[in-house]
Amino acid sequence: MTRREFDRIVREAIAGLPPPLRQRIDNVQVVVRESPDRRQAAEHGGGLYGLYEGVSLDRRGHDFQGALPDRITLFKRTIERDFRNREEMIRCIQDTVVHEFGHYFGFDDDDLERMGLG
Repeated sequence: MTRREFDRIVREAIAGLPPPLRQRIDNVQVVVRESPDRRQAAEHGGGLYGLYEGVSLDRRGHDFQGALPDRITLFKRTIERDFRNREEMIRCIQDTVVHEFGHYFGFDDDDLERMGLG
């Protein structure tokens, strides 16, 4: 899959989030990287499809402002390695976007698993 196509699928997945959630998104940078860096791989393992880094909405106080953007990173090479079929790859990208935005909204992995977004 080309980088341009991968980026387009990511944008479409974000646009497909329910409007009440999408409207709450603020100060989040979504990026695509080929692979996790050494720190990310060491902390989270080599099978990482995506990663949310920041302060989730539920942990922000009333005085939370002026912070650097939160970041959601998707790892193209890991997804391509594990999903050879185009449709499965697209589904993984979509699921990863939803999962990482779930962390942004304050859900942990157990919450996301219970919601079927694990």
